[in-house]
Amino acid sequence: QDQLVESGGGLVQAGDSLRLSCAASGRTFSRYAMGWFRQAPGKEREFVAAINWSSGSTYYADSVKGRFTISRDNAKNTMYLQMNKLKPEDTAVYYCAARNSAGWRLSASEYAYWGQGTQVTVSS
Repeated sequence: QDQLVESGGGLVQAGDSLRLSCAASGRTFSRYAMGWFRQAPGKEREFVAAINWSSGSTYYADSVKGRFTISRDNAKNTMYLQMNKLKPEDTAVYYCAARNSAGWRLSASEYAYWGQGTQVTVSS
């Protein structure tokens, strides 16, 4: 069974750092684009960052650019999101997702596989 499992969320203070992990199992996701999304209470799920398998290129939402870094270890079938200088507005459930092709996309509807989410709470 193809599965994505996030970990690494938690409660931190503003300015702190966290690293989220997304472990893939079932199929090898190294050939596919993967991304991180987040959803705050009462809001729609929004794009955070994505990585292109073939080129290794990355793309970030303006709100996290310069603070978050997406990366992947294809040998471990794991994707990461390093989050620095966290702000209270970063509070959300963070989801990892994978596409069925190599190019990243900004829309959640373009991603076929999803993890269960991990809560990130940033206190002021």
